Amino acid sequence: MTAESRERVPEVPRTRRGPMVAAGILLLIPVVALVWVPSYNQETPKLWGFPFFFWYQFAWVFLCAAATWSAYRLTLAARRGTHR
Repeated sequence: MTAESRERVPEVPRTRRGPMVAAGILLLIPVVALVWVPSYNQETPKLWGFPFFFWYQFAWVFLCAAATWSAYRLTLAARRGTHR
Protein backbone atom coordinates (compact mmCIF):
# COMPACT_ATOMS: atom_id res chain seq x y z
CA MET A 1 0.00 0.00 0.00
CA THR A 2 1.18 3.45 -0.75
CA ALA A 3 1.02 6.28 1.76
CA GLU A 4 -1.86 7.85 -0.17
CA SER A 5 -3.99 4.72 -0.18
CA ARG A 6 -3.42 4.20 3.57
CA GLU A 7 -4.80 7.66 4.25
CA ARG A 8 -8.06 6.83 2.48
CA VAL A 9 -8.79 3.69 4.52
CA PRO A 10 -11.29 4.61 7.23
CA GLU A 11 -10.58 3.53 10.79
CA VAL A 12 -12.83 1.02 12.46
CA PRO A 13 -14.63 2.91 15.23
CA ARG A 14 -13.81 1.91 18.79
CA THR A 15 -16.73 0.42 20.64
CA ARG A 16 -17.68 0.21 24.28
CA ARG A 17 -17.91 -3.39 25.44
CA GLY A 18 -20.93 -3.10 27.79
CA PRO A 19 -23.53 -2.02 25.21
CA MET A 20 -22.20 -4.59 22.73
CA VAL A 21 -22.62 -7.39 25.28
CA ALA A 22 -26.15 -6.16 26.02
CA ALA A 23 -26.92 -6.14 22.29
CA GLY A 24 -25.65 -9.71 21.98
CA ILE A 25 -27.82 -10.84 24.88
CA LEU A 26 -30.85 -9.12 23.33
CA LEU A 27 -30.25 -11.05 20.12
CA LEU A 28 -29.71 -14.33 21.97
CA ILE A 29 -32.93 -14.21 24.02
CA PRO A 30 -35.34 -14.84 21.09
CA VAL A 31 -33.13 -17.62 19.75
CA VAL A 32 -33.12 -19.45 23.07
CA ALA A 33 -36.84 -18.83 23.63
CA LEU A 34 -37.78 -20.33 20.25
CA VAL A 35 -35.26 -23.17 20.13
CA TRP A 36 -36.33 -24.44 23.57
CA VAL A 37 -39.51 -26.08 22.20
CA PRO A 38 -40.59 -27.95 25.37
CA SER A 39 -41.25 -24.57 27.02
CA TYR A 40 -44.14 -23.84 24.65
CA ASN A 41 -45.16 -27.27 23.33
CA GLN A 42 -48.67 -27.18 24.79
CA GLU A 43 -52.21 -26.27 23.82
CA THR A 44 -53.27 -24.32 26.88
CA PRO A 45 -53.75 -21.53 27.67
CA LYS A 46 -55.71 -20.63 24.57
CA LEU A 47 -56.01 -17.05 23.36
CA TRP A 48 -59.07 -16.28 21.18
CA GLY A 49 -59.26 -19.99 20.36
CA PHE A 50 -55.63 -20.29 19.30
CA PRO A 51 -53.49 -22.84 21.14
CA PHE A 52 -50.56 -21.52 23.16
CA PHE A 53 -48.09 -23.03 20.68
CA PHE A 54 -49.28 -20.72 17.87
CA TRP A 55 -49.83 -17.44 19.68
CA TYR A 56 -46.54 -17.77 21.60
CA GLN A 57 -44.60 -18.04 18.35
CA PHE A 58 -46.59 -15.21 16.78
CA ALA A 59 -45.88 -12.95 19.77
CA TRP A 60 -42.16 -13.58 19.23
CA VAL A 61 -42.40 -12.05 15.76
CA PHE A 62 -42.95 -8.66 17.42
CA LEU A 63 -40.61 -9.37 20.34
CA CYS A 64 -37.80 -10.34 17.92
CA ALA A 65 -38.32 -7.13 15.97
CA ALA A 66 -38.14 -5.11 19.20
CA ALA A 67 -35.02 -6.97 20.38
CA THR A 68 -33.30 -6.51 17.02
CA TRP A 69 -34.12 -2.79 16.93
CA SER A 70 -32.91 -2.36 20.51
CA ALA A 71 -29.67 -4.22 19.75
CA TYR A 72 -29.14 -2.00 16.71
CA ARG A 73 -29.63 1.15 18.79
CA LEU A 74 -27.25 -0.16 21.46
CA THR A 75 -24.64 -0.87 18.80
CA LEU A 76 -24.94 2.66 17.44
CA ALA A 77 -24.68 4.09 20.94
CA ALA A 78 -21.61 1.96 21.68
CA ARG A 79 -19.84 3.39 18.65
CA ARG A 80 -20.99 7.00 18.95
CA GLY A 81 -18.54 9.54 20.23
CA THR A 82 -15.60 7.16 20.35
CA HIS A 83 -13.74 8.53 17.31
CA ARG A 84 -10.37 10.07 18.03
